[in-house]
Amino acid sequence: MASKIAACLGCAFLLVSNAFLWEVDAAGECGKTPIRSAAASLSPCLSAAGNAKAKVPPACCAKVGALIKTVPRCLCAVLLSPLAKQVGIKVAIAITIPKRCNIRNRQAGKKCGSKFLFML
Repeated sequence: MASKIAACLGCAFLLVSNAFLWEVDAAGECGKTPIRSAAASLSPCLSAAGNAKAKVPPACCAKVGALIKTVPRCLCAVLLSPLAKQVGIKVAIAITIPKRCNIRNRQAGKKCGSKFLFML
């Protein structure tokens, strides 16, 4: 049942991203990758981004780790986008994903909007 819900959330995320991410101007926060593509790549993280007690899927950890390694500012841009709020991402929970994934080489903390991000 939970996997069906996660699959539905993933589909909804992708559909909404096409409709709403064009509004987000990340000013190059995701490098050459369009922010909508970066957001779509994080769809395995939806359940963990809305529930602090949800297990973070390995696919999510891999995507977040790769994003942090290549363009760390992109994660904040995606989390602070209007789309993130619309699909139920709670920034205060989502910013804990890198730590919950035990991603190495994290900075002690980084500002992500008004939230303190313990990710890098």
